[in-house]
Amino acid sequence: MTDLATLRGKYIAAISASKDEAALEDVRLAALGKKGEISLKMRELGQMAPEDRQSFGAALNVLKDEIDAALRAAKAGLADAALNERLKTEWLDVTLPGRPRRMGTIHPVSQVMDELTAIFADIGFAVAEGPQVESDWFNFDALNIPPEHPARQEHDTFFMNRAPGDARPPHVLRTHTSPVQIRAMAAQGAPIRVIAPGRVYRMDMDQTHTPMFHQVEGLCIDRDISMANLKWTLEEFCRAFFEVPSVELRFRASHFPFTEPSAEVDIRYSNVGGQLKIGEGDKWMEILGSGMVHPKVLTAAGVDPNEWQGFAFGMGIDRLAMLKYGIPDLRAFFESDLRWLRHYGFAALDMPDLAGGLSG
Repeated sequence: MTDLATLRGKYIAAISASKDEAALEDVRLAALGKKGEISLKMRELGQMAPEDRQSFGAALNVLKDEIDAALRAAKAGLADAALNERLKTEWLDVTLPGRPRRMGTIHPVSQVMDELTAIFADIGFAVAEGPQVESDWFNFDALNIPPEHPARQEHDTFFMNRAPGDARPPHVLRTHTSPVQIRAMAAQGAPIRVIAPGRVYRMDMDQTHTPMFHQVEGLCIDRDISMANLKWTLEEFCRAFFEVPSVELRFRASHFPFTEPSAEVDIRYSNVGGQLKIGEGDKWMEILGSGMVHPKVLTAAGVDPNEWQGFAFGMGIDRLAMLKYGIPDLRAFFESDLRWLRHYGFAALDMPDLAGGLSG
C-alpha cells in the first residue's frame, strides 16, 4: 500500500505541475497508458494470493480513478484558463449595430403585376394562367385570327421548330395572353371574370419593344354586359393604379379580330418639365386595346353567344411600369443590371395594397 501512496503523490504533483495539455498527456501515459506504472501494477494482481489480491486490487482501482479524475479536472482548468486569456484580447461590443447586408429588390414588372392583381381582385376578377408554348389553334384560330393575318407570319411570331416530315399542328411562343381566356372559358364556362397576366413573345426590338415582354388581358362574360361596363372597369383600374382621384379615357374605334366592336383606349396626361402626370393636361396617350368579345371567339371556347356576351381588354405590363415609375427604356428591364435593379427595384416588404397605396 506504501507503493500506492507514493505513486499517488508522484502523479498528483506531476498533474499540478503541468502547464499545458501536452504535459498532461505525458503524465496520463506514464500513469495509465498501456505501459504506465498503474497499468503494470494491475497486471501484478494475478500473481498475488487471493486475500491480498482483493484488498490491493480495490486500492489500485481507487488510485486509478483518482488519477483519471485529477487529469480531467486539470485539463478542464487549462481550457478555462486559455479561454480567459482569449477573452482578455478578443472582445465584441454587442451594443454595436449589425453589419449591413445588401438585400435583393423586387423587379418593377413583378411589382406592377402584384399591383394590378390587387386592383382587379378588388373589382372581382380572378387570375387565370396558361402555357407559354401554345398551339396554333389556341393562339390564332380560336381568336378569330385568319390564316392570312400578318401575326401568323414568321417575321412576327416565334414558331417552334419541326423536323422534316413532322405533320403535327404548329406550336408558337404565345404572342398574347388571349389563349388563356379561351382556356379559362372552355374550362369554367360562363359567367366568368378573369385577368391573364404573363410573358408573351413577338419579333420586335427597340426602345419600347422587346422580343419578350409582359401583358395582362382581362375578360368579363355575363348577361347584359356592355361597353359601359368596360369603360367603368378601365377607369377604376387606371384611377387605382396611377393613384389619382380621377382619370379621363378616350375610346377610338379600331379593329381586332377577336372583338367587335373594338376600341383603342387613350388616357389624358400632361408632361411638364419631364414630369408625367396622369389624369390632367391636354395630351392623349394610347395605353391599351379593348372591345366586346367576338361571337366566334365565344363559340370556339364553348360559350353560347346567343346567351352570353362580354368585353375583353389587353395592356402591356412593362409599359404600365414605365409610365408609373418613370422608366425611360424598356430594354433595361431585361438586362439584369444590378445598378438599375437597385434604383428601380422595390423592397421585399413593399406589398401593394389598395388601402395603403400601391407604390409601397
